Amino acid sequence: MEAWKERGLAIANSNTIKKNELGYKVPSQSGNGTYVVNLDHGHPFCTCQFFETERKKCQHIYAVEFFVKKEQHPDGTSVETKAMRITYAQDWTAYNAAQCEEKDQFVMLLSNLCKNVPQPPQSNGRPRLPYSDMVFACAYKVYTGFSSRRFTSDLRAANANGLVASTPHFNSVTNYLADPNMTPILKHLVMVSSLPMKAIETEFAIDSSGFTTSRFVRWFSKKYGKEIDNREWVKVHLMCGVNTHIVTSVDISGWEAHDTTYFVPLLEQTDQNFQIAEVSADKAYISHKNIEAVEAANATPFIPFKKNTLPTMEDSAWSRMYHYFMLNRETFLEHYHKRSNVETVFSMIKGKFGDSVRSKNNTGMINEVLCKVLCHNICVLIQSVHELGINIAFN
Repeated sequence: MEAWKERGLAIANSNTIKKNELGYKVPSQSGNGTYVVNLDHGHPFCTCQFFETERKKCQHIYAVEFFVKKEQHPDGTSVETKAMRITYAQDWTAYNAAQCEEKDQFVMLLSNLCKNVPQPPQSNGRPRLPYSDMVFACAYKVYTGFSSRRFTSDLRAANANGLVASTPHFNSVTNYLADPNMTPILKHLVMVSSLPMKAIETEFAIDSSGFTTSRFVRWFSKKYGKEIDNREWVKVHLMCGVNTHIVTSVDISGWEAHDTTYFVPLLEQTDQNFQIAEVSADKAYISHKNIEAVEAANATPFIPFKKNTLPTMEDSAWSRMYHYFMLNRETFLEHYHKRSNVETVFSMIKGKFGDSVRSKNNTGMINEVLCKVLCHNICVLIQSVHELGINIAFN
């Protein structure tokens, strides 16, 4: 650590650190390029390979800390400086209006969206409840966060307002939530709910996150010190727009699934409805196949390369992005850091609708998480109505 501090002090004394919109531009001691350091929010960040692999303070972070404490001027004077936190303007009038009216608008948009769900022909046996009503009931239940029994009063109110044809039994809501036929319907509705943002979103990010299946697992692991099977997690893969945080495509897998295999299917589904200009993702998605798929969609992939990646002389999408990454690191990282918006999407979903699922069987877990994503999209649309003035109509 002392060695890193000494090197950082040497860089700070060289008067070569420059402040920019991303933080601080710090030159490499070897003279090969520069690195970007950011000290905002008390979590230092550096774009050098040491920090990316070790997640520890490097010489560049120490250099910026020395530079911030006391900046030296050519005339011998000094001035104390402080790192400024960048803030973004919030239209509080539009935000407050959207939040106050959200529930009323949510049920209306969800009802209009579900009316397009087709009902399969009735065969022999007991008459089935319409899928349009049951999709509405399942998504609305996830939105409220109530149990099936306590949710019955909300269903009665929806039936009285003409949003559903009848008030199904609470067991029917639970049974339909575990119906495998609901999974493709919910995925399709997530895609349809993103279409009003078609003219706004051109930049996208992709990532995955987990939803736990039961809270007691954590306590059991803490109390007895035993490893719990990771199958207790439901893994969600999604692609979202970086401007409005709308989810354009989604898929669900078990805990053991690799992230990179879901990149191309999510990209292709988004490409069917949106004009993609660029896609950001972390190193877990770096592969020849993924980079070529983004270029085939006439977009630019901003996926950082691993430190052991070797250059190639062939004319390919992989080679072009590798040289872009190595020769224009700062510009590359400006686009790559838009990937943080997908983390914001997961934070919004988990913060509002919970980071766990109540269903006990695998299909119910999948459908419950898809309902969370669908509810998130509808809430984003409601916010956009007030902030952007868009019109929403599901045909």
